[in-house]
Amino acid sequence: MEDSGEPLRTLLGSVERITYHSDENGYTVLKLSVKESFNPVTVTGNFSSISPGETIELKGLWTTHPQYGDQFKALHYSIKKPATVAGIQKYLGSGLIKGIGPVTARRIVDHFGISTLEVIEANIERLSEVRGIATKRVEMIHRAWEEQRAVKEVMLFLQSHGVSTHFAVKIFKHYGNESIHVVEKTPYRLASEIFGIGFRTADQIARNLGFAVDSPARMSAGILYVLHQATNDGHCFLWEKDLIARSRATLGVDDEAIIVAALVSLAAKAEIKIDDCESAKAVYLPSLWQAERSVARKVSDMASVSSAPSDRLDNLLESLFRETRIELSTEQRSAIVQALNNRLLILTGGPGTGKTTTLRTLVSVLGGLGWRVMLASPTGRAAQRLSEITGSPAKTIHRTLEFDPNRMGFKRDERNPLETDFLIIDEASMLDVLLANNVFKAISPKTRVVLVGDVDQLPSVGPGNVLRDLIDSGKVPVARLTQIFRQAAESLIIQNAHKVNRGEFPWLVKPGDAQKDCYFIETEDAEEIEKLIIKSVCHSLPRRYEWNPMRDIQVLSPMNRGNVGANHLNNVLQENLNPASPSKPELVRAGRALRTGDKVIQRVNNYRLEVFNGDIGTIDYIDTTDQLIRVRFPDRSVTYDYADALELGHGFCVSTHKAQGSEYPAVVIPLHMQHYIMLSRNLLYTALTRARKMVVMIGSKRAIGAAIANVMAGRRNTRLAEEVRQA
Repeated sequence: MEDSGEPLRTLLGSVERITYHSDENGYTVLKLSVKESFNPVTVTGNFSSISPGETIELKGLWTTHPQYGDQFKALHYSIKKPATVAGIQKYLGSGLIKGIGPVTARRIVDHFGISTLEVIEANIERLSEVRGIATKRVEMIHRAWEEQRAVKEVMLFLQSHGVSTHFAVKIFKHYGNESIHVVEKTPYRLASEIFGIGFRTADQIARNLGFAVDSPARMSAGILYVLHQATNDGHCFLWEKDLIARSRATLGVDDEAIIVAALVSLAAKAEIKIDDCESAKAVYLPSLWQAERSVARKVSDMASVSSAPSDRLDNLLESLFRETRIELSTEQRSAIVQALNNRLLILTGGPGTGKTTTLRTLVSVLGGLGWRVMLASPTGRAAQRLSEITGSPAKTIHRTLEFDPNRMGFKRDERNPLETDFLIIDEASMLDVLLANNVFKAISPKTRVVLVGDVDQLPSVGPGNVLRDLIDSGKVPVARLTQIFRQAAESLIIQNAHKVNRGEFPWLVKPGDAQKDCYFIETEDAEEIEKLIIKSVCHSLPRRYEWNPMRDIQVLSPMNRGNVGANHLNNVLQENLNPASPSKPELVRAGRALRTGDKVIQRVNNYRLEVFNGDIGTIDYIDTTDQLIRVRFPDRSVTYDYADALELGHGFCVSTHKAQGSEYPAVVIPLHMQHYIMLSRNLLYTALTRARKMVVMIGSKRAIGAAIANVMAGRRNTRLAEEVRQA
């Protein structure tokens, strides 16, 4: 808050209610009860943390808004303890303290009156005198009270250094009582250790604290930030020349020598790994460098082990096929034989080519042979689908490898490998290099592995392009299914997916043809696209096909930004599918309301809760007293603390990348030239193949053409293929 030249006025009062609060910059509009006025006064200003019932002293100026009238613009403020019984009750019941809701607050204040806050400060165990408050809840309230007090100190400290206020709780939760010390001494740690705080925010804090523009700490942090940002684009490394150019732009540094010196320093401390290639230097984060080489060594060892088909095996397969009356193509039979005769096999193919039937048959054959089989997929939704199609239990890869949140690692590794004869991983195109490394580390010398996936889909959200690289290495056996079966060939979804993959324009059919399953509604107008999406999702498709719009229909946007991007479409779809209601508790964070009944998506890996980037669920409970959010995912329910709520985004519309590994009865795809930067052939192909029964594309032919023409998007810096060949 900055002063103006006018003399400042002082205002003292109790916060009646918060009309508006921005988590981004703390800008707040509130109603303040003051002795001098019968009606509450409107106050505007930037507040780090404020709750109804608190007494605050403000210094600022009176202003007149053309629409809202007289307002007090606060430039400075300090928080006082509530001075009245009503103020104390409102303060405690505002949701500020976990374990105290409005009802409990009334009981406490009824019992202790004006002395309530003194009792909580000095003799909190006396809360057990209040009806309905057991010893366990007293302990919870005590912890929350102490945490709230400490968080407030952190908030005020961060506010003075220009930090967005909604990060204070996350910072305190991560660093505890060391929060202020960490921020003062090593502010750049925030960029890599606190989700949502990027380098620019951490850099602003550091600059406010006096860190020099060319300080070694700033140079190193900026370089690491650029490398981490590159992993968000799927890269395992950056070429040194590119890294230097990006770092100079990010840091605003003209002198290249300063960047080079920081690179040398980071390499000496093993915070980066510089690999000398034939023509240039590749700069890695150490974990990615190690992962590529570890995967390459294991894959090379496994790919070198194979055996020729035996007459006994052929006879056994023929017998099993006759008993089960399974009819397979030559390609499918060959794939099953290859899986049985190689330690590592990749099974790939487009939609309608029989991957599912081949996979189901392989599991049946392995069961007939008496072999132990494990089935796994990268996401919970994909694992559920894998279990359904094979009739055998399937888990997420993280559960298969037995992730241990206490040590932030997997229990299954080289020393404690998976106890199975066969490991089958579906949706393998979603494997990033770090997860692939953990998978291969857990493979025993006797276990065979089959990776199943469509190599033409989008690559993983995380760094690397594992499935493509393993195929391109030329060292791993590949069973490629190409024959499209008759029933599948009748689907316009599958026809169009293959046409797009070949670089051809899809068949565009208008809605109304009852024989088709893929429609196109043409419009160039972005606002019209939004209206047509709402009509399709909320009315037309549910009415015509009796689909649940929340469960059965998924909107997939090529990108998040723009008024036909996922962010905006989520807002309008929430308004139409799950509008606000007094019966639906909600939590507002970063300008978004998360409410009971919302469809949500996990935006980042949370190993502690065992939920991962792209997992989609539904909020089925919000506890405003204990400050908890419960989300029901396909395989289980997960309870979030309010501090973790920023990790959840709305899932009414998600980016195509986030939909990998999932299938839905119906998919609605907006396509507009606003999306130009993200439009690509494999993105459109992936979006089409997410649908089982229906696709509705809404937008322009120009956007479809732009997507088909772009085959360069998604090129990633990886060296896994070369490493496999060299190993």
